[in-house]
Amino acid sequence: MLLTDETILGYGTALGIGLLIGTERERHKGMGASRAPSGIRTFATVSLLGAVSLTLGGSMLLAVMALAIAGLSAMAYSRNQEQDPGLTTDAALLLTLLLGGLAIREPAMSSALAVILTILLNARTYLHRFVSTVLSEAELNDTLILAAAALVLLPLAPNHYIGPFNALNLRTIWIIAILIMAISTTGYISLRVMGPRIGLPITGLTSGFVSSAATISSMGARAALDPKLLAGAVAGAVLSTVATVIQMTLILEATNQSTFLALWLPLAFAGVTAMVYGAVFTRRALRENVLETVDLGRPFSLKTALVFAVTVSTVMLLSAALEQYLGKEGVIAAAAVAGFADTHSAAVAVASLVAAGKINANEAVLPILAGLTTNTITKITLALLSGDRRFIMAVIPGLILVILAAWMGAVFSLGYF
Repeated sequence: MLLTDETILGYGTALGIGLLIGTERERHKGMGASRAPSGIRTFATVSLLGAVSLTLGGSMLLAVMALAIAGLSAMAYSRNQEQDPGLTTDAALLLTLLLGGLAIREPAMSSALAVILTILLNARTYLHRFVSTVLSEAELNDTLILAAAALVLLPLAPNHYIGPFNALNLRTIWIIAILIMAISTTGYISLRVMGPRIGLPITGLTSGFVSSAATISSMGARAALDPKLLAGAVAGAVLSTVATVIQMTLILEATNQSTFLALWLPLAFAGVTAMVYGAVFTRRALRENVLETVDLGRPFSLKTALVFAVTVSTVMLLSAALEQYLGKEGVIAAAAVAGFADTHSAAVAVASLVAAGKINANEAVLPILAGLTTNTITKITLALLSGDRRFIMAVIPGLILVILAAWMGAVFSLGYF
């Protein structure tokens, strides 16, 4: 066997992997009679054994060595069942053997996996505490639901257009539903990690990922109940529209990139306007130093995600039907009607028409902004119904400025100026 640079790199990586993982295990092997047998020398030796096995006998010899290590670990475990030593070190030892073999062919990949394994081993205390005391049962259930939706159901969804008018793509619909759940979970985590001490503005921003309209209604009720919360409630209400813009951006990017590129300027105008308006009231809220407990709720609502998926499908069908019978004006009408309930579903439906080749990206700008406008009308209505006069007079101008900024962005984007 020739001694090449690749060979030296492979064996050097294998040795480094063994030393890295072995160092972590050496620090946690304990003392006295309960001292674990595997430490830095064992892991370094096993990693080099994996590299040598793959070099001399290929995958077959590496598999034999893996079976031998697994057999030795099983024997050691059976002798110490009273102490319940666990299988983490034995599993890490077996994985180190395989990573040593992988280092010969893919040194970068094996090194990355070794670092990840070392981090997991070293984070034992933190992980145990998080799972047993920090993570609630409801949060665990929602995490499993999200994982199943993304890793089990998504690969099974067909990636082609079906149904009446050839308007439905189940893969696209489910990706958007997963995205809604993931964004809601992100907002939930932000609120939980930061806590209520940063006040209503952050609460409004993070809650806006779940529902901006519901957030505005909630903020109006808070301001009506306690006038001292007015500045923070207004900031939270307007900043929830920033979450709407962020969601719209991510959803369009996931659905159809050309539609996103056609709308990035209107979305940027709307987002910046909402942030500036919200920042003014956030500054006032911080001066008041108002703190209160926030009900976190659940990371996301599966029912909401499923209803959203059904809404998207319905709007897709309605848009395709109106487009076929009424032309481009039908798409605008369908998106505007859908926007009263949810602007994101309307945007997904229109972007899906672009992806299917039924309309072009520039023709999607007006329908999506029409849905955003009618959704703003819904938010204004909720502000009128929930808040007092001061809240209404502060929030409604902000909402109007945001939607006007979006239309102004469209004017520049479509080249009218």
